[in-house]
Amino acid sequence: MKKSTPIQKRLYTLDEAGTYLGRSTWSVRHLIWNGGLPQVRVGKRVHVDIRDMEAFIDKHKEMEVV
Repeated sequence: MKKSTPIQKRLYTLDEAGTYLGRSTWSVRHLIWNGGLPQVRVGKRVHVDIRDMEAFIDKHKEMEVV
């Protein structure tokens, strides 16, 4: 029997995106409304692409200068 490779999830609900980013669902909504995070909308459902969340993290990453 062939082992199946697990499917990697790419789209996250706003609740899941909040958990991933360590923010509230409303904070994620505000990021979307303010243009800080793109959304994927299908009908009334709103999702966030994991690639966009990774880009958001990389963009806001800072290193402390001593």
